[in-house]
Amino acid sequence: MRLPDEVDTPAQINIVPMIDVIFAILTFFVMSTLFLTRQEGLPVNLPQASSANKQASIPARVTLTVDKDGKLFLNKQPITLDKLQAAVKEKVKPQQSLLLVLNADEAVNHGKIVAVMDKVRLVEGAKLAIATKNK
Repeated sequence: MRLPDEVDTPAQINIVPMIDVIFAILTFFVMSTLFLTRQEGLPVNLPQASSANKQASIPARVTLTVDKDGKLFLNKQPITLDKLQAAVKEKVKPQQSLLLVLNADEAVNHGKIVAVMDKVRLVEGAKLAIATKNK
């Protein structure tokens, strides 16, 4: 039985905690998608090419980076030109081709790139691709 001086308060749903939870979930998804991008090689200023094509997926892939100072990095690990051929040979598996992506800065001397390409072409089973950015 209700007393006459009691006021009937309408039921309310407090949505402030729900908004906090939604923003927390949104923040989680935004932060997690930032880590889903795959960064291959080291950041360099790639040359532009209007005829650039994407390579079909090849199971074994290695990135060779040549920075603007001419330093070589095989999968982000420093390497010298003399040891490059042996290191690429180690990465080639039997019955499987290896795609070596040359990620060279546009300021690198042409002679350095030719020397790198020559070393890679001597490795049996290694294919060479040059990374560019579209115009």
